[in-house]
Amino acid sequence: MKRKSTGSQPSSVVPSKKGRSAPSALFSEVRELILCARHAAARVVNTLQVTTNFEIGRRIVEHEQKGSKRAEYGAELLKELSARLTEEFGKGFSPVNLSYMRRFFLSCKDRVPQISQQATGKLALPQVGQTISGELMRDQIFQQPTEKFTNPFRLSWTHYVLLLTIKDLDERSFYEIEATNQGWSVPELKRQKTSALYERLALSRDKKGVKQLSEKGQLITRPEEILKEPYVLEFLGLDEKADYSENDLESAIITHIERFLLELGKGFLFEARQKRFTFDEDHYFVDLVFYNRLLRCYVIIDLKLDKLTHQDLGQMQMYVNYYDREVKLPDENPTIGLLLCKSKKDTIVELTLPKDANIHAREYQLYLPSKELLKRKLIEWSRQKVEG
Repeated sequence: MKRKSTGSQPSSVVPSKKGRSAPSALFSEVRELILCARHAAARVVNTLQVTTNFEIGRRIVEHEQKGSKRAEYGAELLKELSARLTEEFGKGFSPVNLSYMRRFFLSCKDRVPQISQQATGKLALPQVGQTISGELMRDQIFQQPTEKFTNPFRLSWTHYVLLLTIKDLDERSFYEIEATNQGWSVPELKRQKTSALYERLALSRDKKGVKQLSEKGQLITRPEEILKEPYVLEFLGLDEKADYSENDLESAIITHIERFLLELGKGFLFEARQKRFTFDEDHYFVDLVFYNRLLRCYVIIDLKLDKLTHQDLGQMQMYVNYYDREVKLPDENPTIGLLLCKSKKDTIVELTLPKDANIHAREYQLYLPSKELLKRKLIEWSRQKVEG
């Protein structure tokens, strides 16, 4: 005989398939334990794969050093090794992939000299104690900047293959640090590399700041460190040659807000669109309002389709003053104003704004930039800094 329901289930229980109920707190703990264990297991498998490939690269190099110095010998060695490994183990051991393993070892051997030569047999796995859930949840990869890389490797093999395509060692180091600290997926890393994030950040920094990028990644301690030149908005889907309005641009940004936040960089939180404020019975609207939790300040953005004018800069100064005086809390830092425009002249910006103004103008473009052009700009910028 079935019992009649006496009402809704108590919030402290979760019904099971057999009609019984389990405490929700226990269910949550067990669920978290399983998810954390799976995540940790995936990290262990990933570490084992990357470390194994590193060791394969080591053995290829050591074997080459004992044989002929000719390039033909190395190519034939990889081809023969690939055929035998593929026959026994299947995909993953093509001559190209073996070549990447060799390059991977050569690029990392000085950075991680202590990796065991018997890594596949003695790889130390994470210890699991009584506080397994808490231990597994502690993922230092995403919590603090990595100043020195140590074993185990913290990215997937596909990440490292992509990084090996970057010839400049400083640039490669920057992308590895950022991919590690920010938890970038392979597509995200590819997009940041393709959009020349390193060069765009470097153009907004002094020589010391550029060096810091390669050693510690992007650190956010001053307003200038959130800026790029230019901002790349190719993901908006707007045609560079077609007519579109500021409202179209703004709407596209809102539609792709997650990707726009990624382009803005670290610590940004979206607050409002077309934020209105009023004084002297006049209404004013700020296009986009963000908050940066690392700098602890508001960042207000105005979008301009045409060339930047001194009137645009004056209007932004008014917006910044309003936020500093009427919106921000006493313990928060001064508001940052950012004008995104199609084109600007630095002379107009410098003559219009006081030197200590917390207002910045940056160009945006709706297509991926030319890395070679940005590299040339960076070289020219470096020469100007040295001459100055």
